[in-house]
Amino acid sequence: MGAPDDPSVQSRARFGNPAGGFVAFPLVPAPPFPRMPLRILHVDSGREWRGGQRQVFLLTRAQREQGHEPLVVAAPESPLLHRLRGSGLAASAVRMRADWDIAAARRLRTLIGTWSPEIVHAHDARAHALAMAALIGRPTLPLVVTRRVAFVPRGRLKYGPRVSRFIAISQAVRDALVRGGVAASRIDVVYSGVPTPRFERPRAWRAERGWSHDTVLCGVVGAMTAEKGVQLLAGIAERLSPAVRARVRLVLLGGKASGAVSLGGVEAFGAGFVDEVHAAMAGLDLLWHPSSAEGLGTAVIDAMALGVPPIAFDVGGLPELIVDGTSGRLVPAGNLTAFAEAVSALVSDDQQRARLSAGGPPRAAEFSVDRMVAGTEATYRQVLAG
Repeated sequence: MGAPDDPSVQSRARFGNPAGGFVAFPLVPAPPFPRMPLRILHVDSGREWRGGQRQVFLLTRAQREQGHEPLVVAAPESPLLHRLRGSGLAASAVRMRADWDIAAARRLRTLIGTWSPEIVHAHDARAHALAMAALIGRPTLPLVVTRRVAFVPRGRLKYGPRVSRFIAISQAVRDALVRGGVAASRIDVVYSGVPTPRFERPRAWRAERGWSHDTVLCGVVGAMTAEKGVQLLAGIAERLSPAVRARVRLVLLGGKASGAVSLGGVEAFGAGFVDEVHAAMAGLDLLWHPSSAEGLGTAVIDAMALGVPPIAFDVGGLPELIVDGTSGRLVPAGNLTAFAEAVSALVSDDQQRARLSAGGPPRAAEFSVDRMVAGTEATYRQVLAG
């Protein structure tokens, strides 16, 4: 696959985003050489179930279904390892304590020697470093690295020529890599993909919590960490008018369960990690996504697919997902007042909320697992052909 601006392999699908954002979806033609099954060694060091681990699981499951042979190296006792094994996918446990963990690198090196992959694919920063260490003395075995964060990378060693190709999950991530000194010609943009939501019925949060039928249910989905904006929730709630605060209820899906809490005067419920997340999200009316840094945001894609309009800051890859005023709302980065105003507008206007709800599913359909898998394989084939 050529550079992201190469019109021979990619077309740009532009959408009416007032912020000027657009999404370039790769058109993946049949490769000019026979399509043979591949042996791929994936490395992911994540100890929790987050967006990156979900993408590794979806990618390797699809690769296995297509006849490839993926083997995933994951942290012991990690949710990713358990899900892979529960689905009959090949997985090996390696404890990865630090970026340059010598014992982990030796274990990876042994796996590479005995399993003989045709390509190694690292999915996070620690996996990136460990894979490079494990590949010392194997200069011809390709290393592909997926980058999921929109931070400018530091350090020349990890981002030098030993990485055959980088996969950025958004244009924002690609731009950050370029600012960090990686040549644009070494980066492919392959957007994360989510499956079509499937569930029996939306979760009845109002009935469960004893909330009135006229409340507007707003949800926050994902890791309840500072970069995801959880510390901003109270500030947003405090900026709502008393009438809107009285009507809004917040459901926190992720992190540790905390039960009934109050955030800035808004009644909230900390549900913790919920396995049936699609049913849980489908029971919401709005998604609050106050992340201050986001490579892309698969929770936002899920929300749009379910017809739950997202409200988010205009940061990272989020402008590439949300078409402001069509499938959700984008507000200036860090502006809590603007975020609260967008919440108030949608809480008070049922028709506007319904219009954004209808615009979500067709937009989310552009970010499919099939596109993600095809784009990743195109990168593999280009690396191997080169």
